[in-house]
This record gives sequence, structure tokens and C-alpha cells, in this order.
Amino acid sequence: MKRRVLFISDHGDPLAKLGGVQAGGQNNYVHQLALALEKHGYRIDVVTHWCDPNTPCIEMFGERCRVIRIAAGYKGFVSKNEMYDRLPAFYKEMNRILSPGSYDIIHTHYWLSGLLGKRVRNEYGVPLVHTSHSLGAAKEKATGIKDEVRLEAERDVLSSVEAIIATTANERELIHAFVAQPAPVSVLPIGVASSFYMRPNRIQLRRQMGYNGPLIFFAGRLEETKGVETLLDAFRQLLAREGAPEGTRLVLAGGQAEVIDLAKRLPLAEQVLSWLKGLEGRVEFIGPKSQAELAEWFNAATVTVVPSYYESFGMVAAEAQACGSPVIASRVGGLQNVVHAGETGLLVEPKNAEDLSLALEVLLSNDLLAQRLGKQAAQMAQQDYRWSIISERMSALYEEVLAHVTVRHTSFGYRSGRNTGW
Repeated sequence: MKRRVLFISDHGDPLAKLGGVQAGGQNNYVHQLALALEKHGYRIDVVTHWCDPNTPCIEMFGERCRVIRIAAGYKGFVSKNEMYDRLPAFYKEMNRILSPGSYDIIHTHYWLSGLLGKRVRNEYGVPLVHTSHSLGAAKEKATGIKDEVRLEAERDVLSSVEAIIATTANERELIHAFVAQPAPVSVLPIGVASSFYMRPNRIQLRRQMGYNGPLIFFAGRLEETKGVETLLDAFRQLLAREGAPEGTRLVLAGGQAEVIDLAKRLPLAEQVLSWLKGLEGRVEFIGPKSQAELAEWFNAATVTVVPSYYESFGMVAAEAQACGSPVIASRVGGLQNVVHAGETGLLVEPKNAEDLSLALEVLLSNDLLAQRLGKQAAQMAQQDYRWSIISERMSALYEEVLAHVTVRHTSFGYRSGRNTGW
């Protein structure tokens, strides 16, 4: 019997081009997990906001996966910060287009989707599994920004579902510290797509791309919490003390294509330009890239840097390591579990440009160390981040949840949770 699973990923369209404002790790996770699960016989529908009006309402991917886009009153980009107020309209339209009660299980992604999923669970008795992707408590610790609505909603969701998926042990610990009585938490890491694997002749590949010296690579959104300013400051310090070999370049992938001058390989956003000042000749911004393109860059990179202020997992770090690139990452959140300090890369203090600069110098000046870390990183990624293994574990968890559901519609009232306002 083929199970029907509904993924709710309200702001994470799995088919959106990665690297934009709201197109990153969550989108990729939802996409790859759906494709991996269909190999186990599941049929996956992904419901998401209709953020790009040029895309169809329903779009197939894989053999048994669909994206179903919901306008919720507005067909076009809506930031995560505005999505909460659209949840009632989203739920109403989702009910009109789909039959939520016909699914065997719901898997929600991010706290906003968790609220939608909880509504389905309470109304139709469909068991609910939840992945947070990021937690408000982690964001508050990293940025000082406290979102009471989000924190209350996350406590509600995490104490009301049948199962929680944490992507790292660090995230599991944070959930237990944050929620008094959370649902059972299982740790299942994020997988790496098959396009990310180590290729030989890294120096030759780099030269083919036009780089004769070391290459420092970054992939992600071009915003403060991703550590872009810290990275540029660190590179500035590195150059100032002549700690980098001749010809060293820093390349940043990501950001919306419309805010990058692709001809000059420079950002157009004033804030990013202010961070870049004085480095224009040594830094390149190449815009969003596909997975296949990113794999080429990871393989060419001397080192990949993930200087985020917080990360629940750190998809870029896992993908880079799968390609054999050593990673320098902030010692925060899930990055502490993904990057094994001294074995697959180095960990540095977040927001500390000097610490990052010194770590860069260590790897750029010691090619044998960089090669050893990269080789070990690729081996570790093959063991830990294969979607075939992760999806098998996810399938087993779904079946375990379903085995404990004996009476639908009446067996879900034992944890009504808090009233979240809609």
C-alpha cells in the first residue's frame, strides 16, 4: 500500500531556485526528502505559498511528487515575517484545493507550517511529524531579537505533534531546554544530493575556472545573519597582514540575481557594498547557482566558509564537505555537529572576524592540512549524509507513528496545545 504524505512548507517552495531571499536549506531539504521517500513507495504532495506568479499552481517533480501552490490572498513574494497573518487564508484555500483528511501523515516544515499542520491534525485526526529547520530560541541567542509570537507557537507545535525531527544532536538539546514536555525527538540529519561528490584534480578545475591562486568560497543568502560582513572583514584582515598567498580570491554565491551585477560580479545592495569597500578587486559575487554549479565551486574551492550567526543544521557545510572541501564554520548550533573540528574543518567564534581570518590563514598556508581535512570530510559525508539511508530512517519513523494511531478523529484530543490566535 502506497502511503500519501502531505508536506506543508509554507514559505519553502522545493522547486524555487536556491540562493534567493527565502530559497535555501529548507527548500532543498523538502525537495530531496520527497524524492528520496518516493523510492520507498510514498506519494508526496508539498503545499507551499505561491511566491512566484510565473509558476503553475500544480507542478510535478520526480515520479510521484507534486508541488501545490497556495496564493493565500496574494500571488507573489511574501516574507516570512508577513506569513503569520496569512495563515487563516492559507488554511482555507488549502482545504478547498486539497482533502487534508485523505493523507496518511502530515510532515510540517518550520513553525508557521507547524501551526497549519496542527490545525489539520485537530480537525481531521491525521498524525503530525514536524521539522523546525530553525528555532526562535536559537535566533534570539544569536541576534538578540525576541519574537514572542513565534516562541509561543513553537512551544505549542513542539508539544502537540506525534514526532519531532531534529537534524542535529545540538538541536535536540535546544528543544528539550526550550519546551517543558516536547513530543518524542528523533535525530535525522539532512542529506546531501548525489550531485555533491568529490572530484579529482581540484587545482586543475580551479585553473579551468580562471583562478591560479587559492579560492575561498561562500554560498548562501547575502545577509548579516549569514555572516557575510564578518567574512569580508576577515578577508580584509587576511590581506592586510599578507596572510594569503598571491592571487587568493574570495567568491560569494547566492543572493537574488536582481541585486547582483553579474557582468561586474559586484553586489548592488548598498549595505553589502559598504561591507565590501576596499576589496572590490579581490572579491566576486556570482549570484544564485544550481546544485550542479555549486558542486563545481565546492570542488574547486581551497576552503568553504560558513560564518553564520546561527544554523540549525548547516546544509552548505555538509554539501561542501561531500565535495571534499574543508570547511571553516562558526561554532554555533548544528554546525558544531556537521563540521568535526580538526577532522573535516575548523570551527571559529561567531561574529569574530579576527578568529576567522586566522583560521583562513592556517588552511591557505598549509595545503597538506587542507587536503587531509577535505578527504576526511568527503568520507564522513558519504557515511552520514546519504539520502537513501536518511529516507529509510524517516520511513521507519512514519510507520512507527502510524502504528500508534488506532482511532482517528478521537485519539488526538489529549494535547490540545495553546491557543495561537487563529
